[in-house]
Amino acid sequence: MDEKIQLTEREQRKILFHLLSYTKPHKKMITFAFVLLILTTIGDIVLPLLVKIFIDDYLTPGKLSFKPLMVLGSIYMGIQIVKAILLFFQLVKFQEIALNIIQQLRIDVFSKVQALGLKYFDKTPAGSIVSRVTNDTEAIKDMFVTVIATFIQSGFLLTGIFIAMFILNVKLALFCLIILPILLFVMNLYRKLSSKFYLDMRERLGQLNAKLAESLSGMSIIQVFRQEKRLRKEFGSINEKHYNAGMKNIKIDGLLLRPAIDLIYIFALILVLSYFGITSFSQSVEVGVIYAFINYLDRFFEPVNQMMMRLSLYQQAIVAGSRVFTLLDEEELAPAQKQEKGLMIEQGKIEFKDVSFSYDGERDVLKQISFTANPGETVALVGHTGSGKSSIINLMMRFYEFERGEILIDGKSIRQYTKPEIREKLGLVLQDPFLFFGTVKDNIRLHNQNITDEQVQEASEFVQAHTFIEKLEEGYEHKVVERGSTFSSGQRQLIAFARTIAANPKILVLDEATANIDTETEEMIQTALAKMRKGRTTIAIAHRLSTIQDADLILVLHQGEIVERGNHQELLALEGLYHKMFLLQNGAAERLEDVVN
Repeated sequence: MDEKIQLTEREQRKILFHLLSYTKPHKKMITFAFVLLILTTIGDIVLPLLVKIFIDDYLTPGKLSFKPLMVLGSIYMGIQIVKAILLFFQLVKFQEIALNIIQQLRIDVFSKVQALGLKYFDKTPAGSIVSRVTNDTEAIKDMFVTVIATFIQSGFLLTGIFIAMFILNVKLALFCLIILPILLFVMNLYRKLSSKFYLDMRERLGQLNAKLAESLSGMSIIQVFRQEKRLRKEFGSINEKHYNAGMKNIKIDGLLLRPAIDLIYIFALILVLSYFGITSFSQSVEVGVIYAFINYLDRFFEPVNQMMMRLSLYQQAIVAGSRVFTLLDEEELAPAQKQEKGLMIEQGKIEFKDVSFSYDGERDVLKQISFTANPGETVALVGHTGSGKSSIINLMMRFYEFERGEILIDGKSIRQYTKPEIREKLGLVLQDPFLFFGTVKDNIRLHNQNITDEQVQEASEFVQAHTFIEKLEEGYEHKVVERGSTFSSGQRQLIAFARTIAANPKILVLDEATANIDTETEEMIQTALAKMRKGRTTIAIAHRLSTIQDADLILVLHQGEIVERGNHQELLALEGLYHKMFLLQNGAAERLEDVVN
């Protein structure tokens, strides 16, 4: 993101109130933490007054009686000890509140990600989403841990200090009030300047995560095609922009945080000392009052410095919050269901009626698709790449919403079924199956406790996967690493078949399910597929026409339209596009056989 975006004051306030809304479930704990905070603040205000009493009432006049001094010293030490204990519990409580809030926020963000439609993931890099769930929520945590506590404690402390100052000297306290508008001006200036740089840094960090995630997932391709240098250059470019944004922010921090506040502090100190110096010419000035005033002045600027330093974390949290809430407010949700209670898929009859669909809202990838798959029948989809085969599957699985036409299952709109009912009754096997970290058994069962170990084994035997699973070191308890990279593509596919059969779906959806399986494995699995299809409606995408010759209906797609339909023999007799595809594949197979022989 090369353009600089700056959040307006209204947007920042909205984000802050949104963040604070997460504190509602923790009211009791927050109240307790604030009581502790107030008590520690009172201790900070009382301590200089005790020293002032010691100097003016005992040290200066030389009244060094043991008992009163012992009492005064004991009170001073008692307050310090109690303050230290209260401070410990206060910090622990604020940390606990912050962790609870961030835990809930992360669950909300993760749940939102799960509810988003695939269209959102088509346009958003995975690394950027990861950055929002991890880095941005961590920045928000810092605000709840330190910023809010510091600002409230500083507010109490500043109020108490000014009250004490007015008790000591009204005129000088009024002079010190002049400092407040100057401090507020510096804080507001810093907030305005830093927000755009923090936003830029957060965006760059998201881009770094996206580039890293892309590089890790495609490492084999990067190394095979020697793309390391290019990716290092691209990563370095994003990293440089992140560094530049960080340096701009550091310069603002260096100018407007400690140095500017220290300058104002020196000005205030000169003002106070000058006042006492001038006053001493006409009347006596108590040393304890000077000490207390200087001490309060020092204590006044310490929370101001703390607030200014925390302002940096506050700005980061607000910027991070804007990114998190942008994701939470994302409207690119998975297709919604107008569900009819109790409606179940019984037969598995599928009807597409004049369905048209576009991913971008401009170019239709499907144009008035109409066909019927009766219960127990197999409908195959064939066609060149980009003809719209996978789009039909995507709509039927409710990954994307369609606006024109209608899809019916058992005579009812697909929108009327609950999402769980569709997911349970439609079994999908993809060309490149995804295996989760865990065991083979977990990947077949997918943590569905209703599926027993016996059913897992039966499903594996059904799809011819049991033989190779048994040979693994720990059998069904064999560990699966991320994405199942230690298995062959054929083995991953067999596990995916077993996973689908274990769920016992009413409708079977095969998206190039045998594309990555070797010839020997394919022969085994074709037998299993024939058994799987019995009693189930099957929609199968296939490039190899040999795998779908026994289909009840074959639909030939071209540029989003059904241009031919019929069974294998009928389509060959037409001598159209299907016939050409068949000749091309068979010709290639014959040439390969000649080479082998």
